[in-house]
Amino acid sequence: MSPKKQAGRAAWDARAVRALRRHMKLSQDELAAALGTRQQTVSEWETGRYRPRGASATLLTIIAERAEFEYESGERKSESRKPESEGPQ
Repeated sequence: MSPKKQAGRAAWDARAVRALRRHMKLSQDELAAALGTRQQTVSEWETGRYRPRGASATLLTIIAERAEFEYESGERKSESRKPESEGPQ
């Protein structure tokens, strides 16, 4: 569910974006406005059609940290959780 840091950046997946939005108690429209993007873009992230990248991924990470959203980085990964498999990119 949580984004994993890769090469210093968090890799946001559909479940992590949705979890962050719900943690902040925002609608897709409200999160889109905070990021300066469209509601449809947030929806596409949450359905897994696309992944946030570049500035959007950076903004999500900043917003997550300010909202005290618990996400895992490579350094803080729980030993008890199995890593999620990721397909080829």
